[in-house]
Amino acid sequence: MFFDSIDFMAMTLALQQAKLSINSSPNPRVGCVIVKEKRIISCGYTKSPGGNHAEIDALLNAAAQGYDVYNSTVYITLEPCSYFGYTPPCTEALIKSGIKKVIIAINDPNPLVSGKGVAQLISAGISVKQGLMQKEAYEINIGFFSRMQRGIPWVRMKIASSLDNKTSLYNNSSQWITSKESRNDSHIWRARSCAILTGIGTVLKDNPRLNVRSIKTSHQPYRIVIDSYLRIDPFFRVLKGGGSCIFTATDLPMKRKILEDLGHEVIVLPNNLGKVDLQAVIIELGKRKINELHIEAGYQLNTALILEGCVDELLLYISPILIGEAYNMFTLPPHYSLDKKIKLKFHEIQKIGPDIRILARF
Repeated sequence: MFFDSIDFMAMTLALQQAKLSINSSPNPRVGCVIVKEKRIISCGYTKSPGGNHAEIDALLNAAAQGYDVYNSTVYITLEPCSYFGYTPPCTEALIKSGIKKVIIAINDPNPLVSGKGVAQLISAGISVKQGLMQKEAYEINIGFFSRMQRGIPWVRMKIASSLDNKTSLYNNSSQWITSKESRNDSHIWRARSCAILTGIGTVLKDNPRLNVRSIKTSHQPYRIVIDSYLRIDPFFRVLKGGGSCIFTATDLPMKRKILEDLGHEVIVLPNNLGKVDLQAVIIELGKRKINELHIEAGYQLNTALILEGCVDELLLYISPILIGEAYNMFTLPPHYSLDKKIKLKFHEIQKIGPDIRILARF
């Protein structure tokens, strides 16, 4: 299907708009651009649940600026919704607006929408073209696609290490192995996530906040702690402000009540070894409409999550330093044949300050 330079320019802008939809979860991140007579007259992006979707935002912005969208072309990063949810269907608003063409990057994987939005537009006499910058649109909503197609979030494990793959010294010192630039960059990934998960070992050792600080955001991810024996106490910073979730294998009713009274959720999910069932955790988070899960944990939990097949990609920040004997990223069991190796693919490699950022997918 042929797309011209104006199409690519408009969809690129729509994708940039979609990246502004940081508060849209559990809804997808969507951007919209309206073009009339080869001029961009309006842009929009999806707001928080219950707020305007990208198409409505763009139509309202056009009206506010005095533009008539009749006979215009609308560029949308995801197929417009075609059913009543928190808001009326966007297809209805587009049809009523009098536009003549819609160009869509990628179809919506939600079975309530998939194909139906396009069909409604076509039946109303609107020309529809699909597939422009599809790969880029998918990446922006990789978590939403994962939850719609697999029922579970897209799981990203972030690790900062030295060039010899060490993450902290044996005395637990790890601040700072990577640069300030890498730390700031990692907060961008935190901000795009619906939830951040860590283990009780990291909580006891580092007392992390697990929030977004290095960039401006009105969105703070849901905080999750894996704590098999419910060792966590309310004074830890990860629990500050309430609203965190602790997955445990041990039900201690009195302690659970203390945590719940402070606004936290305690979920008991044991496996047959008396530890937290990590696969069950991922499934539970999918049920709770978590699109992207960001993991920042120690080597033991990292190892368990990888061995249980719970991780989709590694986000690695590698510093050009050598540490020597220290804790590794994870400790996988030995194999005696390369046939047993775990395969990944390099998805992206980029220099961040003095460090290298690697995105590798299983």
